[in-house]
Amino acid sequence: MSDMSQGRTNVPVAGSQQPKTVTISGSKGLEFDEPLIFEMGEEGRTGVDINPVEISDSRLGGLTRKENVGLPGLSEPQIVRHYTRLSQKNYGIDSGFYPLGSCTMKHNPRVNEKIARMRGLGDLHPLQPQSTVQGALELIDTLAHWLKTLTNMPAVAMSPAAGAHGELCGMMAIAAAIKARGENRTRVLVPESAHGTNPATAAACGFTVDSIPATAKGRVDIAAFKAKLGPDVAGIMLTNPNTCGLFENDIIEIADAIHEAGGYFYCDGANLNAICGRVRPGDLGIDCMHINLHKTFSTPHGGGGPGAGPTVLSEALAPFAPVPYVIHDGNSFKLVEDVNEADGVPFGRLKGYHGQMGMFTRALAFMMSHGADGLMQASGDAVLNANYLRASLGDILSVSFDGLCMHEVLFDDRFLKDTGVSTLDFAKAMIDEGFHPMTMYFPLVVHGALLMEPTESESKETLDLYIKTVRGLAEKAKAGDAEFFHDAPRHTPRRRLDETAAARNPVLRWKPQ
Repeated sequence: MSDMSQGRTNVPVAGSQQPKTVTISGSKGLEFDEPLIFEMGEEGRTGVDINPVEISDSRLGGLTRKENVGLPGLSEPQIVRHYTRLSQKNYGIDSGFYPLGSCTMKHNPRVNEKIARMRGLGDLHPLQPQSTVQGALELIDTLAHWLKTLTNMPAVAMSPAAGAHGELCGMMAIAAAIKARGENRTRVLVPESAHGTNPATAAACGFTVDSIPATAKGRVDIAAFKAKLGPDVAGIMLTNPNTCGLFENDIIEIADAIHEAGGYFYCDGANLNAICGRVRPGDLGIDCMHINLHKTFSTPHGGGGPGAGPTVLSEALAPFAPVPYVIHDGNSFKLVEDVNEADGVPFGRLKGYHGQMGMFTRALAFMMSHGADGLMQASGDAVLNANYLRASLGDILSVSFDGLCMHEVLFDDRFLKDTGVSTLDFAKAMIDEGFHPMTMYFPLVVHGALLMEPTESESKETLDLYIKTVRGLAEKAKAGDAEFFHDAPRHTPRRRLDETAAARNPVLRWKPQ
């Protein structure tokens, strides 16, 4: 929590003229002037009765608490109202259109939620005997089957807990395969148009990251890529469609070249929602690819969890998949949890339990309710909606790259030149209009990026209102009304903070003066 004294409704932000609250209470209708929970707390007040606990020297290895923790004391009504009011200040996919680029924010069908909460699924425990969770193991195996079918890959590791975890899984499998070959390959090629987690994952696995530039068309520079190949190259980490919202047209040539050099091809599958049911990554020469279930198959986004990032593996990398994995043994399913070095020296266990059961249930419900034709239509509609935004806004915004895009469209800030309005200013004005801002300043291959992804969930009516709003703000910026943007947002519970000061001097807990 940053310094809230800069953001309370009745306190102006330094450098801007904010209107003061005109009510006695500080609230305005249903917009409550909600204090911090530490400001509300009172010692001795509680919503539950808890018996006194005697803390001995043996508790938690003898680490006894020496002083009060300092948690706020509130009654049950206070707590319920506080968090309900906070939830009303949040913007989410159930509130409105979420046009973030490179982070597919699609509708989560309620049938997924209903099934995930069914008895026998919602009340499972990870320490139950395998004989009592045969249905859950079959569900995992069924989901794994369809993930392999959709990608045309022979194996899948289901345990990765999120997209970045799936990246780690794929790169650890590559590292294990290289070690098994008795080679020492230390360099990984990462295009500029790849997701930002890719180079971090490669570095975490001990590889040296070598960047590949993009062409003027927003795709991998093939000549530069081939010039960097050598006996020390372990592989390439490529995002396709890439973060510019473009399909890498030379992907098969890239795959052939990296294999000829003795390396492996990792593909970031975060943007699978653009091609699901239409292109099978295995047909493109990919060796491993993580799949964000929450992006392509509509499980909730986490904010640190929940998440799920199953990683499909080629025939060359399948022997190096982590344990545990589900097998069908006669009339039952079981988890294989032992590392058998004779089978290819897998790198071992990636996490404590076998993936995220609730996310698996939701993803499979999405697959089964849509079917093959529905998944194909979803990806097609996502691409159609993105190109509708591109065609409807291309004459007033600055389209970064020529030609059709995939699931997201990339604009940049050239249309704001000499207006005195920055990309950030423009995004803040979007908030006043009731829209979550698009992704700003990413990808880094263009200056002042505004990346928009409408997904297949949004209706034409929603997109038309969004287009009307963006066009209106662009016209206002070009008309010279920069001050309007500098003061935005005006209609939110919290005003624009001094972000630099808040980042450098965060106030993480309120303390009485």
